[in-house]
Amino acid sequence: MKILQLVLLGVSLGSIYSLIALGFVVIYKGTKVINLAHGSVLLAGAYAVAVLSPHTGFLPAVALGAVASALCAVVIQRLVAAMRTQNHLVLTILTIGVDILLATELSRRIGSRVLTMGDPWGGRRVEILGTVLPQARIAATVVGILFIALFFLVFRRTDFGVRMRASADDPRTAALMGIDQRKVALTSWAIGGALACVAGVFLAGFPNPGLDHTSGLIALNAIPAIIIGGLDSTEGAVLGGLIVGVTQTLVDGNASSLHFLGEGFGTVAPYVVMLLILLWRPSGLMGSKELNRV
Repeated sequence: MKILQLVLLGVSLGSIYSLIALGFVVIYKGTKVINLAHGSVLLAGAYAVAVLSPHTGFLPAVALGAVASALCAVVIQRLVAAMRTQNHLVLTILTIGVDILLATELSRRIGSRVLTMGDPWGGRRVEILGTVLPQARIAATVVGILFIALFFLVFRRTDFGVRMRASADDPRTAALMGIDQRKVALTSWAIGGALACVAGVFLAGFPNPGLDHTSGLIALNAIPAIIIGGLDSTEGAVLGGLIVGVTQTLVDGNASSLHFLGEGFGTVAPYVVMLLILLWRPSGLMGSKELNRV
């Protein structure tokens, strides 16, 4: 039963990582920029929820927090676009500077406090298949599945999704066909920001104590997820998130048996899995293979 409990907890954690990884990939597909300020955007959205929930209630606070983080991501995108360069490495490095500024300001505002989200689940637990799981993690799994399903429905079945996919596959041809690249970029970053906020709310929930000034660093756990799945694959982002969540939970849950690997190996384990997969498939499990013409 312990293994089953750990796997279920890993799937719930993986669904949160999947939302973060999906945000990374959507932004990358839309603009070819890896937004390394994604953790600070997550922290900004979750902070807005924590501040607003005592006054508006939990669900309105989450909606407003998602809007706030989406706007924050859009502002970063406009800063990136203002550089007027096509060197995506330079633009990615720029997001590091933005991340430092945003994280510093949020750390100043939060200080040493640990903020709660005001969620309706609290520390309650429920028994499923003979195992006891936190209600917050069950909610995270359900919400993660719903948001991921909604994203793929829009991405695959709507005109907007077709425009996004066309821009991601061949931006020059898409522009010649009349697709507004600026709108695609803004929407990609806004979607990534909103997904980060939802993930941040559940990352700060039980069994974690709440939101503190370092919570944005948890978004870095999604880096192995997007590399494992493939940097340009939305399906791979979801798969990679689940792999990272289950791996980390299983290793942490069996820490006493794996003590010879060192304390805190659960944090490192996803990176070990990432390296092993890259040795087998350098483009990730579902990433596009790079073709070199001779």
